[in-house]
Amino acid sequence: MSIHPTAIISPKAELDPTVEVGPYAIIEDHVRIGPRTRVGPHAWLTGWTDIGPDNAIHFGCVIGHEPQDIGYDGSETFLKIGAGNVFREYTTIHRGAAKDDRTTRIGNHCFFIAHSHAGHNCTIGNGVIVATGALLAGHVTVEDRANISGNCLVHQFTRIGTLAMMRGGSRVSKDVPPYCITNFTNDVSGLNAIGLRRAGVSPKNRALLKQAFRTLYLGGLNVSEALPQLRAMPQTPEIAHFIEFIAASKRGICAYHGGSDETETE
Repeated sequence: MSIHPTAIISPKAELDPTVEVGPYAIIEDHVRIGPRTRVGPHAWLTGWTDIGPDNAIHFGCVIGHEPQDIGYDGSETFLKIGAGNVFREYTTIHRGAAKDDRTTRIGNHCFFIAHSHAGHNCTIGNGVIVATGALLAGHVTVEDRANISGNCLVHQFTRIGTLAMMRGGSRVSKDVPPYCITNFTNDVSGLNAIGLRRAGVSPKNRALLKQAFRTLYLGGLNVSEALPQLRAMPQTPEIAHFIEFIAASKRGICAYHGGSDETETE
């Protein structure tokens, strides 16, 4: 174990022998850290926080602090972080609030860039990118490989679908369907064609998703009218998830914003 002499580590914390801790880092009671994780200078790890292997926690991060919830009563709540994540400078990740499920969850191989934030009870999947200054309010769900660009804002209880792309500065309080790109406020402009190709989705399945997008957004139908037509399509894994996500939405989904961005559906 490599621990800088200025680091402050509670004797109740549990650190794997391969963990590295930098200058002036603080690791408090109840924190558990898995193999090969690196904790940078001035990072603060607190609360009932369980961190898996091979994570990188950079300068000034605050991981596991109490939720920013006026109803929080100080009781035991949790943060669970998987493997291979990167938390860059001054990222803040809060543990859950004491209501229903009391846990904030982050999967594997996510990248939180400087000054990003995930609030209490967020559920973040695998391979998610949260760019500089992006803010996720409490109870937000982000599915695998979504990309949340710089200075985006996500309202509480909102869901961001698989391989969705939020363009820089966009903001949502409605659900973002899988594979879509957001613009402005609660708008989608098309499919994340580049992300789908990079994820290895076949040309045939990308063409079916394009058809599904046009049925949902460009066919003059409301969601309840579009769903039967979507269910009549060939049920590839992508189409099935697209339908499941939309049908389960409680907040409603983002609307279509056309114009110059319509080519994103190609």
